[in-house]
Amino acid sequence: MYHIYRVIWVKNISKYKIDKSILLPILVFAAISVLTLYGTDSILNVDNLVPKQIIWYIAGFAIIYIVMTIGNTFIYRMSWFLYGIGCLALFGLFFFGTSINDATCWYTIKGIGTFQPSEFMKIILIITNASLISKFNEDFPSPSVREEFMFLVKMALVLLLPSVLTFMQPDTGVVLIYFLITFVMLFISGIRYRWFAMIFGIGIFFIVLVLGIYFISQDLFIKIFGTSFFLRVDRLLDWSNQSGYQLENSLSSIGSAGLFGHGLTNNPIYFPEAETDFIFAAYSSHFGFIGAVVLLSLLAYFDIRLINLALKTNKLVNKYVVAGVVGMLIYQQVQNIGMTFGMLPITGITLPFISYGGSSLLSYMIAMGMIFNISNENMRYTN
Repeated sequence: MYHIYRVIWVKNISKYKIDKSILLPILVFAAISVLTLYGTDSILNVDNLVPKQIIWYIAGFAIIYIVMTIGNTFIYRMSWFLYGIGCLALFGLFFFGTSINDATCWYTIKGIGTFQPSEFMKIILIITNASLISKFNEDFPSPSVREEFMFLVKMALVLLLPSVLTFMQPDTGVVLIYFLITFVMLFISGIRYRWFAMIFGIGIFFIVLVLGIYFISQDLFIKIFGTSFFLRVDRLLDWSNQSGYQLENSLSSIGSAGLFGHGLTNNPIYFPEAETDFIFAAYSSHFGFIGAVVLLSLLAYFDIRLINLALKTNKLVNKYVVAGVVGMLIYQQVQNIGMTFGMLPITGITLPFISYGGSSLLSYMIAMGMIFNISNENMRYTN
C-alpha cells in the first residue's frame, strides 16, 4: 500500500516538474526587464513601472502554474471556445475600447490598467492552428491536392477574422505576427511546398498592387484604403524620416554607451517609448556593448532550446505549438531590435519578456506554461 501511494505521489510531483534550461532564461529575462525599467524611470520621469512589472511577473508565474495544472489536452479541447472568446474581445474594442496614440487596441480595467486582447489572440491562434493541423494530419495521412486545398481555405478563414479585427484597430504589427505564426506552422505541417510558392506569389501580387496605387495616385489610394492605412504605408516606406527623432536618439543612446554603458541612473539622451518599443536601446544605454551581447546571446540560447524541444517532440500537436511560439518570439525579437537600429520599420512590436506590459507578458507566460507541459511529457517518455 505504501508503495502504491509513493508511486502516485511521485507521479503527481513529476507532472509539475519544470525544465530548468527554459526556466532559468525566463528568470534572467525578468531580472533584466526590472533593472532596465528601473533605469528607464529616469528617462521617462515615471516611478511606478518597476513595481507593476514585478507584479506582472508574479502573476505570470502563477499563470504558468495554472496552465501546468490544467494541462495542454484540456486547452486543445477548448481551442474553438478560446478562439471565439478572443474574436469577441477584439470585436468589443470597437464599442468599449480605449484609444491610445490613435489606436483602439485596449480595454481599460479600473484599478488594474489596460488589457490588450490581440496579445492573447496570438497564443489562441497558435493553439487553434495546432489543433487544426494535427487533426488534418490524423484524418488525411496521405492527403490529395483537393483535400489540402480545402484545409488551406479553412486555415485562411481562421486567420482572416482576427486579422481583419486587429487591422481595423489599427495594429498592423500584430497582424503580421498572426500571418507569420500561421506560415511557420503550415510550413512544418507536411503539406506540399507548391502551396507556399502560390501563397508567396499571391502575397507579392497584392503588395505590388497596393504599392502601385500608392505611387501612381495617393488620392486614389486614400479613397480606396482610407487615410489611416495610407499613413501606415507611408510610415513603412519612409520610417527613418517619419520617426527621425525617436530613432536618432535611440541610436545616439546606444552609440554613446561604450563597452559597459552609462549605468542605471545616468541617462544622457531622452527618447520616447523607452519602456516598450525601444527597451533594447534603453538596456544597451545602461549596460553597453557587453550587456547587449549578453542579452542577444541569452535570447539565441532560449530560442535554440525551444527549437530543440520542437525537434524532440513526438506528438504532432505539441510540435506545432512549439513551432508557433518559436516563430512568434524570433520574429518579435528581430523586428524589435531591428527597428531600434533603423534596419526595420517602427511597428510598435515589443521585445518579449523584456518590454514593459501586462498583456504581452501574461500571454507569453501562458505559452511558457504549455511549453513546460510539452517538455514534461517528453521527459516522461524518455525516462
